[in-house]
Amino acid sequence: MTLAAVRSLSSPRRLRTAQEIEDFEQELVDQFLLAEVGAGISDGVLAADRSVLVEFVRGFGQPIWTADPEAADAFLVGQRRVGLARSTIYRKAVTIGQFFDFLIARYQVDIHRLTGHVVVQPIDEFNRPPKADYGAPRVPPSTAEVEALFAAWRESLPHARKYLPAARDYLAASLWRRAGLRITETVMLDIRDWRPDLGPSGKLHVRFGKGSRGRGPKTRLVSAINEVDALLEWWLNDVRHQFGDDWDDPDAPLLPSERRDPQTGRCRRAGDDALRSGLAGPVARYLPAWAGRLTPHGLRHYCASSLYERGPDLKAIQEQLGHEWLSTTTRYIHVHDDHVERAWSSANARVAARLEAEER
Repeated sequence: MTLAAVRSLSSPRRLRTAQEIEDFEQELVDQFLLAEVGAGISDGVLAADRSVLVEFVRGFGQPIWTADPEAADAFLVGQRRVGLARSTIYRKAVTIGQFFDFLIARYQVDIHRLTGHVVVQPIDEFNRPPKADYGAPRVPPSTAEVEALFAAWRESLPHARKYLPAARDYLAASLWRRAGLRITETVMLDIRDWRPDLGPSGKLHVRFGKGSRGRGPKTRLVSAINEVDALLEWWLNDVRHQFGDDWDDPDAPLLPSERRDPQTGRCRRAGDDALRSGLAGPVARYLPAWAGRLTPHGLRHYCASSLYERGPDLKAIQEQLGHEWLSTTTRYIHVHDDHVERAWSSANARVAARLEAEER
């Protein structure tokens, strides 16, 4: 996406005609998009943000710097009347709010000098839509159900019609379950990304983590705790070389496809659809109550919940899952109904033990 050249908003000017007002509005939008380019926002997000702002400006019908919460109310009501998804309305409200935060922070003085108006934030605490997925938590299966699924799946591997893809799919699902990887992160792993030399258990170098708001891939090191190190050693020592002679190439995919690249003859990278299907089949066979419902992301939620129940604090789980905000991690934690009571009893026991020790 390309942006038109814009002049400094502090340049001397007066707004006399409708065209001059329209041009000034366009410059404000362009400056906001230019700032997003500087922040590394992707072209797709830039195009979507521009579309939202143009829609809001045209629907408002007055100079954008005069917009107030009532204008945002009317816009959001109109979005609901046409039946847009809650997530779409939420995204549009976020974009408008960020645009006005930008105007207030950078150009409040210039706008007031030129127009006499004080810019206000039209997206406030009363009309800001709630995040669309807050009301629909992805509650994962219980530990007993997950253990039963993977135990039956593991026992079936030697008898699978196609052992190699079955073993690969089992490894991928194990990474979602035990390390909390996203499916895209899993697909993009190369052999060099397994670093057994880092830390007591080794680490996976995730080079294609999810970046916020289109800022591109975010890298992180994921600890190979929870038996992930043993799984990767099994995979690399016993299975991976059976796919082809690229097993010792550091740039070869860690999870390959059986298909070969016609140019190089090397293994192609397994796709996310193949890995999703590789999970769906065993779930339907060994955990039918969750058939069609247990997804790779559901196992990521399970990972967060199971780690939390075993002791790591939220900050550690946040780093393991690659969340930017701790509040996101808290939405991944699903604990049993008696978790609060058990935590309370444990805390009381520690206090009682300390007091008893002090009395001695």
